[in-house]
Amino acid sequence: MIPIRRALLSVSDKTGLADFAHCLQAAGVELISTGGTAKLLRAAGLAVKDVSEHTGFPEILDGRVKTLHPKVHGGLLALRDRAAHQAEMRSSGIVEIDLVVVNLYPFREAAARPGAPLEEVVEQIDIGGPTLVRSAAKNHTYVAVVTDPGDYAWIRQEMETCGGSLSAATRFVLAQKAFALTAAYDGAIAAYLAERAWSAEGVRKAPAAPLPGLDLVALEKVRDLRYGENPHQRAALYRRAGRPAPGVAGAELLHGKEPSYNNYLDASAAWSLILEFERPAAAVIKHTNPCGAAQADTPCEAYVLARDSDPVSAFGSVVACNRDLDRDTARELAATFVEVVLAPGFSPEALEVLTRKKNLRLLRVAEADTDAVERRQIGDGFLAQERDSRSVRVDELKTVTRRAPTPEELEALLFGWRVCKHVKSNAIVFSTASRTLGIGAGQMSRVDAVKWGALRARLPLEGCAMASDAFFPFPDGIVEAAAAGVRAVIQPGGSVRDAEVIEAANERDIAMVFTGIRHFKH
Repeated sequence: MIPIRRALLSVSDKTGLADFAHCLQAAGVELISTGGTAKLLRAAGLAVKDVSEHTGFPEILDGRVKTLHPKVHGGLLALRDRAAHQAEMRSSGIVEIDLVVVNLYPFREAAARPGAPLEEVVEQIDIGGPTLVRSAAKNHTYVAVVTDPGDYAWIRQEMETCGGSLSAATRFVLAQKAFALTAAYDGAIAAYLAERAWSAEGVRKAPAAPLPGLDLVALEKVRDLRYGENPHQRAALYRRAGRPAPGVAGAELLHGKEPSYNNYLDASAAWSLILEFERPAAAVIKHTNPCGAAQADTPCEAYVLARDSDPVSAFGSVVACNRDLDRDTARELAATFVEVVLAPGFSPEALEVLTRKKNLRLLRVAEADTDAVERRQIGDGFLAQERDSRSVRVDELKTVTRRAPTPEELEALLFGWRVCKHVKSNAIVFSTASRTLGIGAGQMSRVDAVKWGALRARLPLEGCAMASDAFFPFPDGIVEAAAAGVRAVIQPGGSVRDAEVIEAANERDIAMVFTGIRHFKH
């Protein structure tokens, strides 16, 4: 146990600091502080020594240099059991500092402000704070470092229990958090600068930010999960360090037990799909693939259409809606066994219905994911790519057959194309303008995806549209589609046999449009 006799406090986030400092002073701890922190503590009635008085050197350069002094870092880094260190400290008039309470300038918040000038953001790069944190954390054998206001309460409790001391275990845990903080902080600075380039006018944000030369992603654990994809695999949920997680990773659990690893994967797939639609829409997901999706005038109608596209696969599924859920939708959801329901919100009446289902997880998702880069691990390496946010406009479609799609067929094609983007390749989606009718997902050949999607259809396909995530390498996919009743096709085009594929469509009076882009999803 190390007794806390002297503490240095210098924080940007002052939440709960005054109360914590009162407890320290009541335990006989001498308080040293800087600038605005010292002002706050004095206003709270605490006796505080300015760091300039402690060092004998004033703060300079508009406060850029405050704590960068041997009397500060010598007091933090000295080994208490090394006689030479103790002798040097005495000869230099350095006293030990046992506790550092520091959090850092709000760099991320400054960088996130739209239009913030580079000079303003750079000014929020903390120098003294990380240096204090690293010095204290390196010498955690003797020094405790607190970087999170959320830790004040339990640290105070331990000090009260242990007569003003902190254990070696506590100091080690705090050091772990401290180095994680500085790593994430430096990563955020590096990421901000990596998005910018030098120009004749100075540093500017790159017009199309390239993937960075050095990709630093600092993660902090949100919670352990029961297990991974299988019970013998350990798993946990992480988020970007130092900031709230958007999207599914930051969803609020309103009811039910914690989602599993697979629940989160399916929920993310469902949420990504549902954000494609402006009208009330619903998506039913199984093993990250949609087994039904629909849009309608109300969430209830959309969900029923989506569910009934494949009611067998809807059993044990994850469902996402892009509107707040009402009682009618909740009653329909309660009629089928569903693992997870995601929505922006739930009415009190909907919650009253759905919370009767003990094993149903309800997630309120506030926003979309904001990271423009997707990363996947391949052994000890990583792949990174821009998120597939590309959509297609009507004026970008190229009709390649003699017959152009009717307005109704065009709406059906566009609906199917939105869903197809979220189906594992090879992907085929049969649809109307409001719902999926059959989905062929993850097949090794495109013609088999057509056959499987038609086979899985629970509703008649006559007159429907068909979307394909990539081009047809042979006419056989179109032949199978025509046999199933397809009247219009949307696909990227680009095959060496496009002419044969187009001719097969013409022979069967099928309208076909090319998008010029594909949506492989592996």
